[in-house]
Amino acid sequence: MGQKVHPIGFRLGITQDWKSKWYADKKKYTKALHEDIAIRKFIEERYKQAGIADVIIERLGDKIRVNVVAARPGIVIGNKGAEVERVNEVIRKIASNRDVIVNVSEVKRPELNAKLVAEDIALQLERRVTHRRAMKKAIDAAMKAGARGIKTQVGGRIGGVDLARKEWFMAGRMPLQTLRADVDYGTARASTKYGILGIKVWIYKGDRLEGKSEEVLKKIEEELHSI
Repeated sequence: MGQKVHPIGFRLGITQDWKSKWYADKKKYTKALHEDIAIRKFIEERYKQAGIADVIIERLGDKIRVNVVAARPGIVIGNKGAEVERVNEVIRKIASNRDVIVNVSEVKRPELNAKLVAEDIALQLERRVTHRRAMKKAIDAAMKAGARGIKTQVGGRIGGVDLARKEWFMAGRMPLQTLRADVDYGTARASTKYGILGIKVWIYKGDRLEGKSEEVLKKIEEELHSI
């Protein structure tokens, strides 16, 4: 089961938080969901060089707050905040001219962010660096930065071979079913001469919850194992 479940979705509300924080009834839900997808797609494509780690969207009545977490926030902010104003204008059009607030923050440790690590591996593969070297470099950097465990995987026509395959490397621990484990997960795509390569990265940062909450989680885990 651990291999088939999304690591973040599996732990939502326990060690992981939602990327979209709002509530809507059935009539408005679909429209709001598609707006969120369009906002994320625009930011991630336009500011790909900034290393977008996360886009968290909050809806407060008629206002929309977009929190952009980037490795290089200066690219998103622009000269005297000019880029932020452009982002505001585009998001207003997507969100039917609602009030938009855009906040930009910096990733403290890019080596421990699974999405940024996956994108870095993808960039190296596009530059024709061997997949083993790219993955091992990412693993070494993450372990030096304080990760308890990391797993990287590349799938596709690796090295231009006719038959697609998957290769992975792991260092440290990688708990798949422990709910209190803080596991970050990210994916990326590398467009190579022989086709698309898919990259997946899991980073284990340690256990988050302590005390009484651990007892509750142990009971939940025991129930899951008994099913």
